[in-house]
Amino acid sequence: MEQEIQNELETITRLTNMVIDFFVNYSFQVIGAIIIFLLGLFVARSLAKFALKLCEKHSIDVTLSLFIASTVKLLIIAMILVICLGKFGISVAPFVAAIGAISLSAGLALQGVFSNYGAGFTIILTRPFVVENTIEINGISGIVKEIKLAYTVLSTEDGEMITIPNKHIVGEVITNSFEYKVVEASIGISYDSEPEQAIELISQCLEGFDEIPESPAPQIGIEVFADSSVNIAYRYWVPTERFFEVQYQVNLSVFNALKQAQIDIPFPQREVMLKQA
Repeated sequence: MEQEIQNELETITRLTNMVIDFFVNYSFQVIGAIIIFLLGLFVARSLAKFALKLCEKHSIDVTLSLFIASTVKLLIIAMILVICLGKFGISVAPFVAAIGAISLSAGLALQGVFSNYGAGFTIILTRPFVVENTIEINGISGIVKEIKLAYTVLSTEDGEMITIPNKHIVGEVITNSFEYKVVEASIGISYDSEPEQAIELISQCLEGFDEIPESPAPQIGIEVFADSSVNIAYRYWVPTERFFEVQYQVNLSVFNALKQAQIDIPFPQREVMLKQA
């Protein structure tokens, strides 16, 4: 029993001596590391705020500004951690090698995700479109509501939200009509009618809608000489959010105007001749 107590006392003594030796040998290094780390955090936050203000001063996109500020902060903190570990005599080379290997494995596993981030970074830098622009990509059309590093969100007139991964945007043909979208329509009149009168009536109808801008001006003219009619085409711009609403109202207005002016709107006709043997 006495022997066991003696062994426990010796163990406690050795641990106490080890703690005392550690604080005697490394107390200044520990204090220095803590001070350096706290100062490093302060410097990292200050430089991140400075980078954010600098980006705002030069009107850089908000998403890109936040990304730059966060990157600056993380890089400085990483440098401070390396310096603090060096204060304890710990070599950072094995950690750097391990981080490199892990990063390579993660990069291969998440290359699809990283490609979206890279494409988002490209979109923010080149700015082929901005929020509230109307774009069309691979048959998908909508108003840009959000531009994130990983994806872009579009909205439609029906209230639908379309999320497109950025890697499917970069490198594709993008049609940007800004806040407007063009409407293309046509109506046929008989060959006995006056096309000038029909064009004037359609022009008056378009002028009656406040949603249709004066610039670019609507375009109206003869589109084609069809078998049963002369087709009058008209093109005009409307706000994307009211595209279908205005289009339907304009079509009704044009139809009523031509009808009241007694301009014949023919339907397809075909002559059939019977021959007797």
